[in-house]
Amino acid sequence: MRETGTNFITEVLAGITTFVTMSYIIFVNPDILSKTGMDFNALVVVTCLASALGTFCMAFFANYPIALAPGMGLNAFFAFGVVLNMKINGAPVTWQMALAAVFIEGAIFAVLTMTSIREAIMNSIPKTLKIGISAGIGLFIAFIGLQSAGIVVNNDATLLGLGSIRNNFQMMMSLLGLFIMAVLTAWNIKGALLIGILVVTGISIALGHTQLPETFVSTPPSIMPLVGQLDFSLIKSPEFWIVVFTFFFVDFFDTLGTLVGVCNRSGLLDEKGNLPRAKGALMADAVATMAGAFIGTSTVTSYVESSSGVAQGGRTGLTAIVTGLLFICAIFFTPLVGIVPGYATAPALIIVGIYMMMSLRDLNYDDWTELIPSLLGFFMMPLAYSIAIGIEFAIVSYVFIKILTGKFKDVSFLMIVLSALFVLKEFLA
Repeated sequence: MRETGTNFITEVLAGITTFVTMSYIIFVNPDILSKTGMDFNALVVVTCLASALGTFCMAFFANYPIALAPGMGLNAFFAFGVVLNMKINGAPVTWQMALAAVFIEGAIFAVLTMTSIREAIMNSIPKTLKIGISAGIGLFIAFIGLQSAGIVVNNDATLLGLGSIRNNFQMMMSLLGLFIMAVLTAWNIKGALLIGILVVTGISIALGHTQLPETFVSTPPSIMPLVGQLDFSLIKSPEFWIVVFTFFFVDFFDTLGTLVGVCNRSGLLDEKGNLPRAKGALMADAVATMAGAFIGTSTVTSYVESSSGVAQGGRTGLTAIVTGLLFICAIFFTPLVGIVPGYATAPALIIVGIYMMMSLRDLNYDDWTELIPSLLGFFMMPLAYSIAIGIEFAIVSYVFIKILTGKFKDVSFLMIVLSALFVLKEFLA
């Protein structure tokens, strides 16, 4: 902690902030996956266990303040893209088969990590793209926060529009939380985001918009309906491996983007823009994915909401340990965790997004071959609603622009391979 300029209290507050910001996954993940026929109550416990395990792995394997949980988007693809809408050899894909695909994807991750291929890919990405990726994740997080707050809403004419504040309690509370957090952050008050979340939640309870549960403690349901239910019967089918590849691709580049983005903004990258202890961080992701599939949930991955804890000063694995312990506690206190409304955490995402976008000041604005690819990645993440697609645009445009301007020496072999794979993916998809 001394080496990274932090202390015990700061790390604990950061861990609490990360947990509160991402605790929505405890209920959202079961809601999505239960559509496949999986047991909702068991999924609540499994989500907490998988999140805690993955987060502990990150703490002990890499000593980073990054939390893991079943990935949003990946869980939706699991439920709606694979189980409910896909047929292989004329038969529907069951959730047990989908869990097998997730487990295999995690195993492939583990092998690639042990052979340092994943680490090499991460370190082959130029620093300028890492800046764009970091800022793009920030814009993406802020965009999600603005949506959750009801500030930005759908508009059929212009795609997006401003929500109405009149009689809109959600938007008013989010704006109040945003101003509280902004002012406290400007005054360098520790725990500013957490304070803002708690104040908005308290006001919501006092005004009757959020109901206190009858009991704060609940007995965890059994997870046996989900544990060890993997079905590998489709492993010889080519279509099954398409599912595995899709899980693999999205998880790989979502994780890469999250690690680079969070660590870049917190000053954890080295002078070359590489991630120290990358192998440990990537192995945490792989182990958590395999373990999560075994106990019954979709791909477990690093969470961009970890940036909220980093913004509060979290710099070491102690932040992650605190977050993991809170996930364990949540198994017994799910009624209490569930009272924090989305509009209380939304302003925290906006502040964190702004915090991460500050890295744009480090871009080289005099070199168009560096600037354009970085900003393409920056814009495409929120506009395509995908970290992976933002990385894809950044890498492909970087390779093409550098080669077409005669700057071959700036492009590594791995970047060319990645660019080719991205182009093939789009044409073959």
